[in-house]
Amino acid sequence: MEPHVLSNLITAALAILLAAALLRARRDPLWRGAGRELARRRPIAVSVVALYVLIAGLDSIAWVDGHAPGAKAESGTLQGQARSVIDRLFPADFQERSYSAPLATHELYGEEPLLHPGKHLLGTNMIGQDVLHLTLKGARVALVIGGLTSAIVIPLALLVGVSAGWVGGRLDDAVFFVMSTLASMPTLLLLIALIMALGTGTTQVCLALGITGWVGLARLVRAETFKIRELDYVQAARVLGTSELRIVWRHVVPNLMHLVLITFALLFSGLVLSEVMLSWLGIGIDGSWGRMIDQARSELSREPVIWWNLLASSTALFILILAVNQVADAVRDVLDPRTALEAL
Repeated sequence: MEPHVLSNLITAALAILLAAALLRARRDPLWRGAGRELARRRPIAVSVVALYVLIAGLDSIAWVDGHAPGAKAESGTLQGQARSVIDRLFPADFQERSYSAPLATHELYGEEPLLHPGKHLLGTNMIGQDVLHLTLKGARVALVIGGLTSAIVIPLALLVGVSAGWVGGRLDDAVFFVMSTLASMPTLLLLIALIMALGTGTTQVCLALGITGWVGLARLVRAETFKIRELDYVQAARVLGTSELRIVWRHVVPNLMHLVLITFALLFSGLVLSEVMLSWLGIGIDGSWGRMIDQARSELSREPVIWWNLLASSTALFILILAVNQVADAVRDVLDPRTALEAL
């Protein structure tokens, strides 16, 4: 299967799951009220996050133009290459020979006229790629890192934390030993070792981040499960003969969802920043904002200074992290029962 076809299928599946989750939340008065309160508290942050998700989604939908794969158009671009919706916002040959400043008409070095004078809003990089185009495509990489890694961290943390908290005994001792061992290791060194062993692809980096990032949520889930299993409604379900697995699925896991949502919102920004740190060390993901920042750090020493590549990627990263943190703060206030009681 072609990569762009797989990307289209995954995007469609995620869109269907998101629509189903929103529809179910609208039918539940509790979640509907929480959503309205979240939008009321942080309308700008929620809108910014939604915009980034939209950009990432549009960059994940791609198709091929032309009838002959590999055939070249007059502009010299390949007609058989899959181009996303974001790519189609720019001309197929929207590339210069080298650096050009924002809205410039000539190259920065050599003063040669540009192929697209005055159309590069954020300039071009060393090989002539449009910086705005690269910045928009970086949103997809950031959300893939946060989303795919969270899809690894959350189920693993729930499975380990709930099992340890519900069963207890030797299983809890074994789980606590593993968590303590991982927590005692330097995260950066463990992350580098895993990536060097697994590879530097997107899936491998997300897997390495997931392996090193589940311990914190598992500790919270374990402690909360210890408390929930002693509550009256759980004891009543046991007396009525409800199976242990059904009690966990119907009474324990739903009461952990506020922790999962809060941790996901807080975890996301940390994962994106971890990729930036890895890119700084040269083992990041191609196309990410971290890789753009890493490539731009040497440009600050040039004369004249090449500032637009660094400014574009760091600004996009800063806005996303700020918006996610604002949403996470509002999610905590809305869903955390202790915060709600303090507000009353």
